[in-house]
Amino acid sequence: MAYSKLGRNSSARKALFRDLVTDLIIHERIETTESKAKELRSIADKMITLAKRGDLHARRQVAAFVRKEVANAETNQDAIQKLFDTIAPRFSERQGGYTRILKIGPRRGDGAPMVYLELVE
Repeated sequence: MAYSKLGRNSSARKALFRDLVTDLIIHERIETTESKAKELRSIADKMITLAKRGDLHARRQVAAFVRKEVANAETNQDAIQKLFDTIAPRFSERQGGYTRILKIGPRRGDGAPMVYLELVE
């Protein structure tokens, strides 16, 4: 199998990744489990690559994936605008590998390995 199911059906898994990618764009660093971070890394890199292209079609492709309603008064447009206006230019010279995973130890409740997934500076 080319990907991890993470104990979810396909629609729940897609919703999870949409939420996590949106949070990563807004906060530039999220705390999650190691398996989720490994799966999310490729999706986040694809979103940044689309943003580096910068055309209208790329913007619409990102808008179709990024979560529509974002908590704490952030909106979908704010996340997309941040991706295209600040994050993509930062990686204009970089040919991939936009994220890094930093291990932070096991989760207290169930011992799941936790990591920070963050954008590379």
